[in-house]
Amino acid sequence: MGSVRGMTGPDQNRARAHPCRSGPVRGSVLGPVPRCAQVWLALVLLPSSAMAEVCDKERPDWDGAPASAVSEALMLAGSLPSVVLILATALAIRVRSVWGGLAAVCGWSILVGVLVFGGDRAIRDTAIAEGCVGSPALFIAAVAAICVGTILYTAPNEARSSNQEK
Repeated sequence: MGSVRGMTGPDQNRARAHPCRSGPVRGSVLGPVPRCAQVWLALVLLPSSAMAEVCDKERPDWDGAPASAVSEALMLAGSLPSVVLILATALAIRVRSVWGGLAAVCGWSILVGVLVFGGDRAIRDTAIAEGCVGSPALFIAAVAAICVGTILYTAPNEARSSNQEK
């Protein structure tokens, strides 16, 4: 049967449409994404020489195994600033110094701030996507627990403060 005037079949409409604005591709893993967008995503997401260089810069001794949150937390805890802050926190807790505890908590806050807000975020996101850098969330949670414990342990006691006022 021929087409009626003004009515065309679905194949004729599809031929006139722009390839990037066409409908979903059948059997597509990404769902209703146009074909040119799928090709663009595949080219962007494939590992490239730029992504390989990111891991060389971020983790020069990376062995190729994907980094987990635990391995990233251990790596960050073993860094020089973290070791110094662990020793400062232990000393403040040992002598139960309010000002020492405050200084240690401020140091931890600066370290986490530099970790989260410092550096190039695009490079860090690429390194996390590549697998050579893990998520620092576990380390940040551990630091938060250390800071809360330090504040609570070194805070002045009500009995001590009321005895000192008399």
